[in-house]
Parts: sequence; C-alpha cells; structure tokens
Amino acid sequence: MGISALTPPTRAEDVVETLLEFPDNRLLIDLCGEYDRNLAQVEHQMGVHILRRGNRLAVIGDKGTREQAAAVLQSLYARLEAGRGLSAGDIEGAIRMGRPMPDTPREGAEQIEMFGPGQVELRTRKKPIEPRTEAQKAYVANLFANELGFGIGPAGTGKTYLAVAVGVTMFIGGMVEKIVLSRPAVEAGERLGFLPGDMKEKVDPYMQPLYDALNDFLPAKQVQKLMEEKRIEIAPLAFMRGRTLSNAFIVLDEAQNATTMQMKMFLTRLGEGSRMVITGDRTQVDLPRGVASGLADAERILKGVKGVTFNYFTAKDVVRHPLVARIIEAYDADDAKG
Repeated sequence: MGISALTPPTRAEDVVETLLEFPDNRLLIDLCGEYDRNLAQVEHQMGVHILRRGNRLAVIGDKGTREQAAAVLQSLYARLEAGRGLSAGDIEGAIRMGRPMPDTPREGAEQIEMFGPGQVELRTRKKPIEPRTEAQKAYVANLFANELGFGIGPAGTGKTYLAVAVGVTMFIGGMVEKIVLSRPAVEAGERLGFLPGDMKEKVDPYMQPLYDALNDFLPAKQVQKLMEEKRIEIAPLAFMRGRTLSNAFIVLDEAQNATTMQMKMFLTRLGEGSRMVITGDRTQVDLPRGVASGLADAERILKGVKGVTFNYFTAKDVVRHPLVARIIEAYDADDAKG
C-alpha cells in the first residue's frame, strides 16, 4: 500500500520513535484530519506522540505502544487508499483492533471485503459495516462459518446490529432467500396496558430496534417492498410456533426474555439452508420473578454442540457513547460486591 516504516540507525533499546512514510500527500492530509484531530485522537487513546515531518509521521513512545499505534495509522491509511472515509468511530475501531491480525475465515468472501491489516467489511446497500473490536470481528466470522450462533453481552456491543448486517449481506449475496427478525414482546419493567391499533401496530413498538437496524442497511422503500413480499419478516417470538424457516437468516433479539420453552420452540424452527443468531444480555432479564431465562438454559445445554458457537462481549466492546462502557463497568462492579 505504499507505506514504509523507517527506524533510526541506533541500538534497539535506544529507539524511541518509529517513522512512517506516506507517498500520497492528499491521503496523508485526510489521515491527519482537520487541525490534526485524527492524530490527536490516536495520541490521546494510545498514549503516544505523533509528529508530522513532510510526508512522514514520527510515532514516539515506548516500543510496544509505538508499534501498535504505527499499525493503527497504517490500517487507517489503507482504508483511505481503498476509497473509504474516516470518522471518529472508524479511528476508535482501528485503535480497539490494535494490531494486524490474521485473515478471518471467509465463507461468503464475495460479500466480505478485507482491507488493511486484518480489517473486515460487510457490504450493505446503504453503507459498509466494520467490526470495531476483536470480539465483534470473531462474532462476524462465526456467523458466516456456522449455522447457529449466540451473541451474549451488555447493551451497546453491536450484537444485534452486526447480526442484522450479516443477514442483509447474505441476503444481498443470494446466500439466503429471506430475513426473519424476532424478539419477545416483553416490557422492560413497565406495564403499558393494552396498546391501540391492529396486531402490527400493537407489536411494532417492541420491534422498533430491529426496524432501526434494517433501515441503516437498506433504503426505506426497499425495506417496505421486501416486507410486503414477505422476504423480510419482523415478528414477535410468539408468532414463530409451528413454522419451519428454510433458506432464511433468522435473528432472535433480546433472547434473555424468552422462556425455556419459547427458546426450544424457536431453535427448532431452523430449516434447510438457514442460519440462526440468538442475541441477549443476561443482566437485563424482564421476565416475571421465578421464570427461568431460556437464554441461560440454552447456553448451558448447547455448549459443545457441533455447529453452535458462543461469542461473548464485555464493556470493552461497547461502541456507543464511551460513557455507556463506564456505566456498565460500574454496575458490574456493584454486582460483584453483592
């Protein structure tokens, strides 16, 4: 990609900087950002200093951190070479990934683009989607490689968002014929009473996060058309009984609010040529007191079953506002005291 790393000719233990040379000055300007704000973000989050010297960047710091920061800058430059833009979130993702990683297993490789060191990109109709942490990257890889995958972890870690992105990617690539998105219609600690309207209007408020994810990946008119054609279905968990879902990408969101019987019912809907993803957060169970969560039972029962994978997320994988990660860590610490 036209980047060279230069090290001053001194003893290794004396080296305090790594020089990176970038041949395209226009891309280097984009890499640095307005008023060098992109470089400042890397400096602040990685604990290094970055100096610009013509078409070179000098990364100053201890050896390990310096090499990781240099790898981040190289991956961001590769992203620009591939014609992608740079946002604060993209830089955050590159920093989380930290260093070059080996290639991801690539079933459906025509729908996954690799650029830069170990980066993965899912292609949707509206925008490309990239995992921003190692846990997210492993999750996406497992969803392509296995027929049934679980994503378990706190809010904001991209469990549902990435699952829907993979589903849209497989749908666009012809690997599945339809997308089925479901979640239990369970209220989060409130009793709202009977909602007005027909059945769709009654359940839509519970399904809104799934609509939001779909509309991020597909044009609104296309989503509407595909829903009318039943090639995209969004329905409460209770509507799944008695069905066999073949050649479909199926997502059960908020699975911690499914009972054991509901979970078994849903898992056995899996038909030929289908993929299924179960996402949930064990700390946010809204079931009545004394009712066991089907997610916990499935995790216990299905561990070690061939074709079933489990991916776990922590506060370190939160990709919403940074404060969300600190809130989750504070609650986890309080639970640990109890």
